[in-house]
Amino acid sequence: MNPTQSEIQNLPHLIREMLAQIGEDPEREGLLKTPQRVAKALKELTSGYQVDIDQLINGALFKVDYSEMVLVKDISLYSLCEHHLLPFFGKAHVAYIPDKYIVGLSKIPKIVHAFAKRLQVQERLTQQIAETLNDKLKPLGVGVIIEARHLCMEMRGAENEHSPTITSAMLGAFRQDARTRQEFLTLIHS
Repeated sequence: MNPTQSEIQNLPHLIREMLAQIGEDPEREGLLKTPQRVAKALKELTSGYQVDIDQLINGALFKVDYSEMVLVKDISLYSLCEHHLLPFFGKAHVAYIPDKYIVGLSKIPKIVHAFAKRLQVQERLTQQIAETLNDKLKPLGVGVIIEARHLCMEMRGAENEHSPTITSAMLGAFRQDARTRQEFLTLIHS
């Protein structure tokens, strides 16, 4: 799904055409460089398509005799809704219970960002993070909760401000053991 160089170079032209289609004058001073700026921003906001998760982890799996919960909370995330190309943003809380292996802590926010920098829906984003950690670590369980605000819901459509969407993915012990799930929820809110 990687775009060709000519497709990338065509983005400013398409954005200029879009400006004209909505009734703007792409030649007015304030809009002259907008097509290039928007193209650059879109490439950055969708850079997750170019991330290879195995290269991102880069062998940062360590054999450790530890089987208690590991939680990285309040990971900031920014993504684009695939339905309207409007931002949604918030925080991810990611936990796992190791079964032989832990991952370098910095890799968890990097995994969140790799999937967030794609056109997304929050539900799939939540599941992708959980399934990736489950697949790479083979832990006893994984829990992911994302709390986000969606500008597609706040600026248009429902026009409902300050109503965050919360999604969760619970795998293994987080799904099967109510005490583990409750510990995760308690730690997030502490």
